[in-house]
Amino acid sequence: MAPNLNELAQAPVGRLLWRYSLPAVTGMLVMSLYNVVDRIFIGQGVGPEAIAGLAVTFPVMNVTTALGVLVGAGASARVSILLGQRRHDEAERTLGNSLTLLVIFATCYMAAFYAFLDPVLRLFGASDATLPYARDFVSYLLPGLFMTNLAFSLNNIMRASGYPALAMGTMIIGAVVNAAIAPVFIFVLGWGIKGAAIATDIAMTVCAIFVFAHFLRRGTTLRFRRGTFRLHASTTLPIVAIGAAPSLINFAAGFINIIINKSLLHYGGDMAIGAAGIFTTFAALLTTVVIGICQGMQPIIGYNFGAGRISRLQRTFWLAVTAASVVTAVGFATAQLMPRAIARAFTTDAELIANTASGLRTAMSMFFVVGFQIIATTLFQSIGAAAKSIFLSLTRQVLFVIPLLLTLPPLLGLRGVWICFPVSDLAATLVTALMVAWQLRRFSRMGDTAAPAEESDKALE
Repeated sequence: MAPNLNELAQAPVGRLLWRYSLPAVTGMLVMSLYNVVDRIFIGQGVGPEAIAGLAVTFPVMNVTTALGVLVGAGASARVSILLGQRRHDEAERTLGNSLTLLVIFATCYMAAFYAFLDPVLRLFGASDATLPYARDFVSYLLPGLFMTNLAFSLNNIMRASGYPALAMGTMIIGAVVNAAIAPVFIFVLGWGIKGAAIATDIAMTVCAIFVFAHFLRRGTTLRFRRGTFRLHASTTLPIVAIGAAPSLINFAAGFINIIINKSLLHYGGDMAIGAAGIFTTFAALLTTVVIGICQGMQPIIGYNFGAGRISRLQRTFWLAVTAASVVTAVGFATAQLMPRAIARAFTTDAELIANTASGLRTAMSMFFVVGFQIIATTLFQSIGAAAKSIFLSLTRQVLFVIPLLLTLPPLLGLRGVWICFPVSDLAATLVTALMVAWQLRRFSRMGDTAAPAEESDKALE
């Protein structure tokens, strides 16, 4: 066993979760912050219509992110389990197949979006006023989204194979590059919203180069090797099965964003869409921290599940739930106490500030329960329980948000759109709690004597 994997089996769980989560949270937070900073630059330097145009592009990013997550999350969880079972060759084949899948998916979505960009953006809620901004941003951003998928997906595998600090470093490199050049492109060169997209392209390309370099170096736990890039069903199917849950979250989020944008445009106009863009950015900043905790938790749970150490798995889960719940509780309190301050960070437009403040308070009124729901979904993903993870991923978006979006706005107008979020947050959390209770009872019956290969195979059924 490689020296950097010993700690997954032996180190105290609390210290281990901190060691793996802190770099993940830091890396994810830095990446999220530079997106936030870009949007602040756009809102302050270009105007409220640009913020609304940016919000229209979120479904595009959801779709591309979903395909990247399908590979990255599935492969990283699979690698953790395989390393716990001492199946090193299969873990390296998973790495190689992941790169091939990322290239295939990127080729497909870039061709589709470039061919039908204007109709797609109209479908996503662009008006005559916001379409030019949305078109400028997406047309320049698409190559960067491909590089983002490469960087993030392979970064997850880097972390799962025992390099959390290095994974954090690669994310920070991209963020630093973006922070240095984005203001120059937007303000000094006067490129506006397309300047933010070009800066992202360059930054994520630099980040991807550093990640590639890691997997080409001798002495790392996993390396790119000849013969591992050819797709094999026995390798790709587990990746897709495990990664389907977080991927479907992004696909569903993209579909929901379309419905939300259409409803907001109908009941509140472009300013309401701009308010949703600010709300989405703020909520994403908080959930990014939770996702970082998930990324730190995942290799610990996956490895110990593969190795049959169930008690360590359970302790890791509850520590992660506690940390994530603190984060979402802070987000809830901030949205309730200072919504106007949040809005003013993105815009000076009085109408947009008022729309955002009202929407934030309502939409985030149950946000404190979201941390538990995200961690629980990652628990099932980490042990390879694909069907359960997929179901939980879809409970909020598909089972609750979509029906609420179709029924509440016609009755309550614009306020009905905002109310959909807290109601779905609470309902999804109750369903999640029932499934987690069932799984924890099963863990108790398994104990620390579970045969790792048998249990992981059962979980994938």
